Amino acid sequence: MSDTPEDIDRRSRSFFHRLWSSFVSADSYGLVLLLIAVTYALSVSVTSRWGASVTLAIQVLTVWLALRTSDARRGFRIVAAILLVLSALIVVVNLLPGNFSDEHGLVPLAAGVLYLVAPISIVRHLGARRIIDLETFLGSIAAYLLIGMSFAFLYAALGVIEPGNFFGAQGDGKLSQDLFFSFTTLTTTGYGNLVPAANPGQSMAVAEMLIGQLFLITAVAKVVAGWRPKEQRDTTGAQA
Repeated sequence: MSDTPEDIDRRSRSFFHRLWSSFVSADSYGLVLLLIAVTYALSVSVTSRWGASVTLAIQVLTVWLALRTSDARRGFRIVAAILLVLSALIVVVNLLPGNFSDEHGLVPLAAGVLYLVAPISIVRHLGARRIIDLETFLGSIAAYLLIGMSFAFLYAALGVIEPGNFFGAQGDGKLSQDLFFSFTTLTTTGYGNLVPAANPGQSMAVAEMLIGQLFLITAVAKVVAGWRPKEQRDTTGAQA
């Protein structure tokens, strides 16, 4: 029996209602995705010291929400809590007079480590879910973006710590360039306009390429292949 226009309209409204609810709920990966987007926008548009502190503060909140939504294990929460506290302290230090945090790359280093912690917990949580639904899909996208953001901030930190220029003749690069390079590497697009001049940047880029491809062909592909609308799951369950 074919669906009527009313049925299609009802399912569409139901889907968008669930999508909107996920973006305003503190227990959903939708809000994590929204905060990632805000972080990206701030990172490429605000270059002042206070802007970096605000961005890191939002990242602390993002990771905290990701750990809460993914129901992180106790031991993992303890380690993450230490990192969150240290990152919060760096937010304050970065606002103080002097250039200690600038010289040591503390802000991008803290951001990179934080964003590397969250995907681990998210992937563990999604792997334990028996139902592949909208929340699973949003969680997979959030984990994928967090990986790309994490490597970008680690590249930025290397640009500060290393004695030479991270991108060789192109210089250390701005954070917007680090983000661009990270996501083109994660997706193996590889335009070639930005290339790490030496290790450990080159090795990190190889690791990011491998992680990106493995994530796409396993986690995301599985979610896309197995995801069914809620109405279809309800119908299948009723028939069973």
